[in-house]
Amino acid sequence: MRVRPTTLRRLAVAGLAASVLTIGAGVPAATAVVPAPAPVTSTGSTFDPGPLRNLVTPLRSYHAGVLVRVDGPGRGPLWTGTAGPVTADDHFRIGSVTKVFTHTLALQLVAEHRIGIDDPVRRHLPDLIPAEYGSVTVRQLLDHTSGLPKPAPTPAPGGEPGWWLKSVAPRDGVRDTFALAAQDPRWNEHRPAPGTVQQYNGINTVIVGLLVEKVTGHSFRHELDRRILRPLQLRDTSLPAADDLTLPSPHTRVYVDGDDVTEQSPYPWAEGGMISTAADLDRFMTALFRGRLLPPAQQDLAFSVPQVPNAPDNKNCRAAGTACFGPGGLMRLTVNGVTVWGKTGSRPGWENGMFATRDLERRLVYSFNPNGTGDGKQYGDYITDVAAAAFGGAGEPR
Repeated sequence: MRVRPTTLRRLAVAGLAASVLTIGAGVPAATAVVPAPAPVTSTGSTFDPGPLRNLVTPLRSYHAGVLVRVDGPGRGPLWTGTAGPVTADDHFRIGSVTKVFTHTLALQLVAEHRIGIDDPVRRHLPDLIPAEYGSVTVRQLLDHTSGLPKPAPTPAPGGEPGWWLKSVAPRDGVRDTFALAAQDPRWNEHRPAPGTVQQYNGINTVIVGLLVEKVTGHSFRHELDRRILRPLQLRDTSLPAADDLTLPSPHTRVYVDGDDVTEQSPYPWAEGGMISTAADLDRFMTALFRGRLLPPAQQDLAFSVPQVPNAPDNKNCRAAGTACFGPGGLMRLTVNGVTVWGKTGSRPGWENGMFATRDLERRLVYSFNPNGTGDGKQYGDYITDVAAAAFGGAGEPR
């Protein structure tokens, strides 16, 4: 069996960039939420590492590292494989996997009645959110139905020399986003109404991080440490300070177009700036799925998906045909006929993901180092095969 070819392949580089939003015709004005389907696990009680062992070899045309960890019931991983200059306990920049941590913090504050899930965001951040976006709610930020504009340009490959060392302060990034949108007549003419369509958009999570700071009176890093990292003893997981370019050891060195970008700005912050390991991500995912971080009402909310169309430019959910992200920051996918939840993430030099069946019968964490020299289609095919093998498929290496 194989992963549906249009599923994870299109998610391979979800990363931090978001596409322009487009209005969906004939879409209801309100966002309805459908409960998560009952857990389905068809991975079987045994795990054959053979297909993965055949896959985890140095990637052709990437000349870099591969790390794959598969877990199931019981202690310790079912299987861990590495190739290239990577170790099983390597630290890596997790990119947009950070969003799951951030959305979990927000849902904790909802559970504490410090934030209303349907509060207008502008009520909490009146100096940041323009009046024309005053009806956007916290729920719509969390499930990517806010209708906010795409993020302003940020440091990226092909930019000025040393682009990987540049940074953008969170508030400046949000203000730049709204300022550019205000100057775009096409955007203002076709801007979707909040709650009518799902478009994955990193600016939503940046605002969620700022909302956490406003409501708690503490830095986002402080709340992250206090509420998640320390309670779960995630000693190898962190959100670096804005001026901290380093990466803890062990780690591999990564390159983009020949430039060593291992030390880079963590400016994506609450939406993509964290560092972790495969073991820590598995521990976090396990705690989250078991309800250790959220009470039942918010746990149900985290594993629900709004019943709205998928925006035409929303490649993350294209395989599903409709929305696939829930307020918990997780995306819902079908792999080998099995429902899995998780998140992809990328930073220059890293492509990562974590996915699991809802009952935690099978869990996958991966981190690859494409080094900016490979073919995107080949990388997507590789992710497809790794997922097929991890969740019980018999994918053959390409």
